[in-house]
Amino acid sequence: MAQNNMHNLVTLIKRLEAATTRLEDIASSTIELPHAVPGLSTTLTIPSGPSSTASPTPQQHHASAPSPPAPKPAPQEPLPESIEEFDAFINQSVDKYIKASNKLGGLIAEQASKVLEGFRQQRRFLLISTKARKPDISGPEMVVYQELLKPINEALMAVGSIKESNRGSPVFSQLSAVAEGIMVLAWVTVDNKPFKHVEESLGSAQFFGNRVLKEHKDKDLDQVEWVQAFYQVFRDLADFVKQYFPNGIPWNAHGQPASEVAKTVTSAPAPSAAAAAPPPPPPPAAGGAPPPPPPGPPPVLQIKEQTGLPKADGGFGAVFNELNKGESVTKGLRKVDRSEMTHKNPSLRAGSTVSDSSARGKSPAPGKKPKPESMRVKKLPKKELDGNKWTIENFEKHPGPIEIEAEMAHSILISRCNQTTIIVKGKANAVTIENTQRVSLVIDSLVSTVDVVKSSNFALQVMGNLPTILLDQLDGAQIYLSRESISTRIFSSKSAGINVNVITAPGDDADYKEIPLPSQICSHYDEEKGDMVNEIVDHAG
Repeated sequence: MAQNNMHNLVTLIKRLEAATTRLEDIASSTIELPHAVPGLSTTLTIPSGPSSTASPTPQQHHASAPSPPAPKPAPQEPLPESIEEFDAFINQSVDKYIKASNKLGGLIAEQASKVLEGFRQQRRFLLISTKARKPDISGPEMVVYQELLKPINEALMAVGSIKESNRGSPVFSQLSAVAEGIMVLAWVTVDNKPFKHVEESLGSAQFFGNRVLKEHKDKDLDQVEWVQAFYQVFRDLADFVKQYFPNGIPWNAHGQPASEVAKTVTSAPAPSAAAAAPPPPPPPAAGGAPPPPPPGPPPVLQIKEQTGLPKADGGFGAVFNELNKGESVTKGLRKVDRSEMTHKNPSLRAGSTVSDSSARGKSPAPGKKPKPESMRVKKLPKKELDGNKWTIENFEKHPGPIEIEAEMAHSILISRCNQTTIIVKGKANAVTIENTQRVSLVIDSLVSTVDVVKSSNFALQVMGNLPTILLDQLDGAQIYLSRESISTRIFSSKSAGINVNVITAPGDDADYKEIPLPSQICSHYDEEKGDMVNEIVDHAG
């Protein structure tokens, strides 16, 4: 009886071992293969049988073969240079402003996130413009153009909404500075010199930004750094626009419709190829050993600090601690031998033994003075009409007179001209002259003034009517007034050698009468009047 029980127990143990072996084989052979190989996407299992040493199935033979290599990712389309520079602008200038805002936190950080979203949407707009042709704003494509600008406008409105809904906040000035400057995003809609819009937006932001600087100048350096970082965004953006979009966004004349391109462009920059994840390793063969465990974290290099040396204090605290030692402050100094004194040994001065590390730092170099006019590089002459403003500059010894057909809304700027005659035909608004020599100006009529600054040997002839003449820092001038302009008012300061010629006699052939303007004034205090009395000095011959 005992022998039968022992036989049953041995049989039971063998059956348990067989069952355990089968379960281990099933667990090691049930593997989910990568989805990249369609033929191997089924789950492999070892069929049940009387023994765990059954022959492998055809599927098992196929699973043990090496998997084909993963297909190479399609190469990404290279970005235009302007978009790459705009990405660098966002990652540097805008990111610096975002970090400064997050450091302050609260509403400032919330508003900064909307600003970042606005620049990201602007990047999408610029990328679309490089691939698509410009929508016809005056036609049915006006809706498409508005849809392209809609994400930028939403970010712009979100920035302003944060300011309007927090008027009682202690950071209202900071919110107002950003809300005033966020209009800079509209530069993409300006066709003529959009960088000027960026500069004007900076001026709007500085109204409240300078108030923040004044309030926190010596109190909170984080606020000062935040304002400076915000200003730098405008300066860097202006440089970017000047370089790549000086006359507005050119679009792509041979591109696709903007509505089709907008469906394929996202606001976020494409990830670099280096950031792509490596392909997964091939699965192990069925029925083999289980895969090894993943490697542990890399070893951490631990550097033990020297605890024997005391930590030295820096700044002014260390200076005062040394001074408080009294006479012992010079205890660590050694006496200099006579042979080591450079002021008594000229040979030591010729070959100094003092190392560069102990030499005192160099004092900052003085600022460079501006070059005189005679040493500056001469620029090309320029005569152009920009909107309502005429610009005439850099003309020197021009052989003939320069004529301008002016209108009532036109203003004229004459700068850095030498030995040149300029004739303004028609009635203009105003004329400004600066940094000129021997320039002659002939005008018909003006609405307001002729303003002359920092010039010499200047000549002006008025054929019609001129209300006012402003002269500042002039050295020699001849002014000829017509009968209609005989009542012209002349304001002069820091000027000498100015003569006004007027027609006093009737008739067309009357001669001019030359009248010098006073350049010397005598002042004295009058006790009866209780005020200073100023008198023009007349020199009688």
